[in-house]
Amino acid sequence: MPDSSPTTPSRTSFPVLSALSVCHLLNDMVQSLLPAIYPILKGALGLTFGHIGLITLVNQVTASLLQPVVGFHTDRRPKPQSLAIGMTFSLAGLLLLAWAGHFGVVLAAAALIGIGSSIFHPESSRIARLASGGQHGLAQSLFQVGGNAGTAIGPLLAALVVLPRGQHSLAWFAVAPITAIALLWRIGQWYAARIPGRSAATSAHEPHHTLSKPQVLRALAILLVLVFSKYVYMASLGTYYTFYLIDTFGVSVRSAQLHLFVFLGAVAAGTILGGPIGDRYGRKYVIWGSILGVLPFSLALPYANLALTGVLSAIIGLILASAFSAILVYAQELVPGKVGTISGLFFGLAFGIGGLGAAALGVLADATSITTVYRLCAWLPALGLVTAWLPEIEPRR
Repeated sequence: MPDSSPTTPSRTSFPVLSALSVCHLLNDMVQSLLPAIYPILKGALGLTFGHIGLITLVNQVTASLLQPVVGFHTDRRPKPQSLAIGMTFSLAGLLLLAWAGHFGVVLAAAALIGIGSSIFHPESSRIARLASGGQHGLAQSLFQVGGNAGTAIGPLLAALVVLPRGQHSLAWFAVAPITAIALLWRIGQWYAARIPGRSAATSAHEPHHTLSKPQVLRALAILLVLVFSKYVYMASLGTYYTFYLIDTFGVSVRSAQLHLFVFLGAVAAGTILGGPIGDRYGRKYVIWGSILGVLPFSLALPYANLALTGVLSAIIGLILASAFSAILVYAQELVPGKVGTISGLFFGLAFGIGGLGAAALGVLADATSITTVYRLCAWLPALGLVTAWLPEIEPRR
């Protein structure tokens, strides 16, 4: 970590971005351990797919509802040490989940982990932009690749540690949020030293456009449609992919979790692409390609054999993951000066839409089948067509 001089960095601060990315990895690893042990909880507690969807709903709604509030508040009054405090909630939720013997306790643990995430994302996204040196897309991609890497690692750790040793072994992973708390406290000190000079130092990097307020609101609505498309489809894979593989191909729980790791690993790899490509060629092009470009592969997925399913899921994760960095930075440029509010809104809606989608898809899976869920969700990337109505707010490249 660089020294805490009171000036905002004029060049990209890679040590800060790297530390944020590591913390994002640790935060989202804890988050992903929850869905990764769904098969264990389902068998041990006698849960239905509806129960599984409700756990996801509680976790992601607690994360989503608070994030815009946190972002709005910290836009007005930055809270440099709030990140460490938020991670403490995640630590408490993880320890509670390790010893949860009833469905209600699992819901409480899911809520605590969600609250920790709701505090972490808006303020850390603001710090990533502050450390970007004007390369906003690159900074968001570096920040988000840590989160997606953590999401990918969770199922692998569940397969290698939790599955053979049992639910209580989740407590071993408390070292992750404890490490993150120490790093985030240090990042908070770096951030606190730069708050006074932030506005003057970053004004040169804030974009300006000539859109009217109705045009801005319409563009934000289009972006929310795209977030809906991406995150409901991601919920179908992130929450139910292991069950789909077990039910359709008869694989073991361990094998299914390893397949999930491959998919989430591809998501992590794809995340790093969207920001730099958007910085260079334009974010609207990235949004076009990353959402609508998934459609041929998503339509083929429900009809593929096991080997091809693994390949298609990796391609889908790689392409689709590049969307969110571009969407988030595009939204921040639509509403300059409200980084925390916009970050909280879009991260929150991503979690909330994913949670609602997971709950609805769980009910549909109970009523029909997992295969029906995947055949229906395969059409969601077609909503990428609405990108055509996004206004041009960037200079020609």
